Amino acid sequence: MKADEIRKMSPEERMVKLNELRLELVKLRLQSKLGTLTNTARIRNVRRDIARILTVMREEAGRVVKEEKEGGVVEEEKQ
Repeated sequence: MKADEIRKMSPEERMVKLNELRLELVKLRLQSKLGTLTNTARIRNVRRDIARILTVMREEAGRVVKEEKEGGVVEEEKQ
């Protein structure tokens, strides 16, 4: 999953995908401990996808805060 794909998702879709990936990671770790995991690279890829989703979410949260600050500055300048 690429960052552009994640950015196109709505915040609700991101949360759903994040929860799915976290659940999959738990299952993969369990399979790893039991010795039944065949594709060990999948753990790394799932962890990276989780990190990408969290990064995009933090970018958007930072963007909102920045817009609020800029909006506050503009309002102060008007007075």
